[in-house]
Amino acid sequence: MAEDVHYCPLHECVFSGDVRRLSGLLRLHDVTKKDKHGNTALHLAVMLGRKECVHLLLAHGAPVKVKNLAGWSPLAEAISYGDRQTISSLVRKLKQQAREQMEERRPNLVSALNQMGDFYMELKWDFQSWVPLVSRILPSDICRIHKRGSSIRLDTTLVDFNDMRWERGDISFLFNGDRKPNLSLTVLDNKAELYQRVRYEETEMEIEDEVDILMSSDIMAAQMSTKSITFTRAQTGWIFREDRKEMVGPFHSEFYVINGMLLESRKRREHLSEEDLQKNKAIMESFTKGSTQGFDNNGEPVRRPSLSPPPESKVSWEEYIGSEPGNHPTLGRNLVYKETSKAFKATVAMSPDFPLSVDMLLNVLEVIAPFKHFSKLREFVLMKLPPGFPVKIDIPILPTVTAKITFQEFAFRNDIKAELFEIPSHYIEDPTRLRWQ
Repeated sequence: MAEDVHYCPLHECVFSGDVRRLSGLLRLHDVTKKDKHGNTALHLAVMLGRKECVHLLLAHGAPVKVKNLAGWSPLAEAISYGDRQTISSLVRKLKQQAREQMEERRPNLVSALNQMGDFYMELKWDFQSWVPLVSRILPSDICRIHKRGSSIRLDTTLVDFNDMRWERGDISFLFNGDRKPNLSLTVLDNKAELYQRVRYEETEMEIEDEVDILMSSDIMAAQMSTKSITFTRAQTGWIFREDRKEMVGPFHSEFYVINGMLLESRKRREHLSEEDLQKNKAIMESFTKGSTQGFDNNGEPVRRPSLSPPPESKVSWEEYIGSEPGNHPTLGRNLVYKETSKAFKATVAMSPDFPLSVDMLLNVLEVIAPFKHFSKLREFVLMKLPPGFPVKIDIPILPTVTAKITFQEFAFRNDIKAELFEIPSHYIEDPTRLRWQ
């Protein structure tokens, strides 16, 4: 029998602000349940400014990385509401939940890597844009991946990108699955001969800096909509059309056109004043340079204060739950919202000859997902692809930029040396050097 979406006792308690009843119900009901609008009880607690309910739900493990039908997470709604303490609590919990999920998956990941043969692989990234001036400044890069046992080394010259800023360098990323979590990830800066352990735990200062950034900038949600995607065989030839088949490196490949790929980008700024928008640029620049926006007389950073709360919601539970799915009355601030959607026609070349399976690739990509462009590749490979291995792919990275990725070399090898996964003895540790995460 279908579950009644109107029966949401936790949500109803949050609406009425009944903290005692909520506390009792949390032992009996699923804290992850969504109502007909896709909101969890935590979404509602944040939108309505019910701080005690927020803390109670977080203490019971309410998920922070979850989106409603409109595509917004509880953290996005908290930024809109503007209570600094709530935003800070959600950021901390989000990071804790991400760590716990990573630790949960880790034994399976390490065991999957150990069972896979050792290999060397090369990926070529070409970034392209339909905007001519942008196209000229976009980088290309060859990433080299070595895998031995449960260890992976990625060598790249493209450190990261943010909007249209591209950071170049000579970076190696080491993952050693047989080490303790806090010692398993290391980034080497080979030019400066420095290394940095990738910490799972952020300092208080880093968390508060992040809260300042979130409160000072647009709330962004960008996602690749895969609902309407279809694959059709790519054709070649002017008169006699036939299915396109080509060699990609040493691999026989069949080309498919990906139809219906949409990059949806949404932006909210109801929490920002005109003055904020002016200051915003300067604040963001000071953060990217690694300094905060100002200090008080004691040398403490000046933090962004909470906003005045929006007017108390007059919407009743009945009005809320009785409205059309995804179209409920406003509970917090009135949205200031802009949406853009761009359709992409992309191609993918699938090869039956490639020695690695898609599942194996997903395990490797999970390790290197902290690099943003690799997490995009992982999202893409998770789609239901045609048979074979995707040896050449177009992926939209930003609204104006597409990456073309080619798996141009792959070989299982049993001569990969252990020292590749070690930090060179003359490298110096510098925890502040690389702000790539």
